[in-house]
Amino acid sequence: MSGKSIEIDGAYGEGGGQVLRGAVALSCLTGKSVRVFNIRANRSKPGLQPQHLASIKAAAEVSGAELHGASAGSCEVRFVPGRVVGGSHTFDIKTAGSAMLMVQTLLPIMLAAEADSEVRIMGGTDVPWSPPVDYVRHVVLPGLRSMGVGEGTAVELVRRGHYPKGGGEVVMRTKPARGLKGIAATERGAVELVRGVSFCTNLPEHVARRQAQAADRALRVAGYANVRVAAEAAREEEGSPGSGVVLWAEAGGAMRIGADSLGAREKRAEAVGAEAAGRLMAELGSGMAVDSHMADMIILYMAVAGGASEVGVARLTEHAETMMWLTKEFLGTEWQALKSPSGGAVIRTVGAGLLG
Repeated sequence: MSGKSIEIDGAYGEGGGQVLRGAVALSCLTGKSVRVFNIRANRSKPGLQPQHLASIKAAAEVSGAELHGASAGSCEVRFVPGRVVGGSHTFDIKTAGSAMLMVQTLLPIMLAAEADSEVRIMGGTDVPWSPPVDYVRHVVLPGLRSMGVGEGTAVELVRRGHYPKGGGEVVMRTKPARGLKGIAATERGAVELVRGVSFCTNLPEHVARRQAQAADRALRVAGYANVRVAAEAAREEEGSPGSGVVLWAEAGGAMRIGADSLGAREKRAEAVGAEAAGRLMAELGSGMAVDSHMADMIILYMAVAGGASEVGVARLTEHAETMMWLTKEFLGTEWQALKSPSGGAVIRTVGAGLLG
């Protein structure tokens, strides 16, 4: 492992938990220790919250890292990575904190492991301010497969967890990535089909059905013909009620384009479905091959893959720009982002080949 240590200002750019999660993942991938200071300094509750603590402690466990300063409210941590061996791990966030943000942290780390891994995570699977589990399963992982992540890497949904109780469970299985390669995906082709999942937990079954019907109707009115949104209802004795819709479109390329909407108290099922459809159509309207949420996540993989990458993103978010800065701090990655008249951008780089 390299003796070099990286200093990261946690208030830079987006300034939230993404900086911390990205920093510990890149620390594990590069073998460089990292000190992150000013963590969430501009937030109403600065410092580490339970969600962030859970993710960085999980990263420390899977990599045999030394972790200093990991306590509630701490604004500075030091992370010294060890070996990512693989194997089985279980993490319970104990709140409705996002299991998917923990997946986002651990996935690149486990792809660099020496052996296969199975990581069981309990927490929120479909909660605000984080990607829903079905977006990860049906948009993120298929997109990473186009870069060389194998079919043996998958996320299984055991049960859903919603705010405020959480209690959801997922199992992430990974195989070491060998030969991760750059990606070329700029403009999308014609939309071939739209698929989706409409779900509800501890609510009447008709909620999921009405959400699905509203999403289907909005898409068909807009001219999308090959649409199918499945409706799923579940009962969980200890869980909170919740609902949502996740949609994804295939448009002739390696990447799927996705969008979602979560239900909320006093929000009609029809509004949830129509909102998800509207968000998907907005992403499709850019003409680009990668939606704005996937753009935030793919930056790290572009930086560590082997070879050049060029992607067209529906919108260049502050999250994506923050990840470009972070990868440059760790790897010296040079980025070029050319904004398009549609509001999107074409992002180019040459990866460092850490998983290549």
